Amino acid sequence: MIGVLAFYAFAVVLIVSSLLVITARNPVHSVLFLILAFFNAAGLFVLLGAEFVAMILVIVYVGAVAVLFLFVVMMLDIDFSKLRNGAKQFAPLGGFVGLALLAELIMLYQVWPNPPPLLEPDVLDVDNTKALGNVLYTQYVFPFQVSGLILLVAMIGAIVLTLRTRGGVLRQRVGAQVERSEADSVEIQNVSVGTGVSNV
Repeated sequence: MIGVLAFYAFAVVLIVSSLLVITARNPVHSVLFLILAFFNAAGLFVLLGAEFVAMILVIVYVGAVAVLFLFVVMMLDIDFSKLRNGAKQFAPLGGFVGLALLAELIMLYQVWPNPPPLLEPDVLDVDNTKALGNVLYTQYVFPFQVSGLILLVAMIGAIVLTLRTRGGVLRQRVGAQVERSEADSVEIQNVSVGTGVSNV
């Protein structure tokens, strides 16, 4: 019974948080709801007996992708003074979300040693890490590589969107430095003894 309740709790919070990701007007709130959705999806994977996938979802997506999204959002032109004005009114909502996550983790801890049979057991009797590797790098290797290229293009697009050119800022021009000749960088002067060179 606790496993079924945990499944519905994670599923409901995941659906609600995913809807709030695309409906929130504040991009910072959207990223925070995305992190909440990732955590609940990881909880569902734990219920399914795929602990490795759950940990990868938390480490890679929450620890890297969502933080990257948050950095990109923070670099956008957002007036944070307006965001701080009504921050206290969201304190009860934040407390409710924290209590909901705590309740989900307690239910997950009670279910995890004996996960409910939501999936049929694997006939090969292998752990989920090996089964995932066998499927991912054999049958779905091309979509896996394409998804990596899509993430690379998205990262380059995020960098291009946030890259600003400002006037009056000195930048290193590596190409110009490499193409310099000896005549452009070294000047030999014939100085007589005792006269010195005046600064020009």
